[in-house]
Amino acid sequence: MNLLRKIRTTGRVAEDAPPRPPAGDFPDFAGSVQVRCVDAGSCNGCEIEIAAAFGPVYDAERYGARLVASPRHADVALVTGPVTRNMAVPLRRTVEAMPEPRAVVAIGDCAIGCGEFAGGYGVEGAVADVVDVDLSVPGCPPRPEAVVAALRTVTGR
Repeated sequence: MNLLRKIRTTGRVAEDAPPRPPAGDFPDFAGSVQVRCVDAGSCNGCEIEIAAAFGPVYDAERYGARLVASPRHADVALVTGPVTRNMAVPLRRTVEAMPEPRAVVAIGDCAIGCGEFAGGYGVEGAVADVVDVDLSVPGCPPRPEAVVAALRTVTGR
């Protein structure tokens, strides 16, 4: 009963929200980012490594990175694969839907330079040909440690 009385008399206790980081300041996400993964046309090798990076062994969440389902809630987009013709417009719209400040990370050789898919009919180009890329993680596929290192670079942790 004493606890209930204390809750009623105290009311809600909260601090003011911290100031938003300045727009366009890539490294200043205050140690925490919400991550949206976008498959722009990959073979899914990079997605498997991203899943491993967020799994219990590598645990990217302990460095302040958390996966979200909506680009409207995301600070960072992890983009895999070469951008196919069918994914060029959705990728642009996804990045535009992300609030500022935002960052785009190209994951894997295909996202960086089209890899094995270079010159293919259905390939629009690398991720940097479609949207501005802030960070690249090379590898085919990159190891989970490399994905976690990139996320640590973004969060500053």
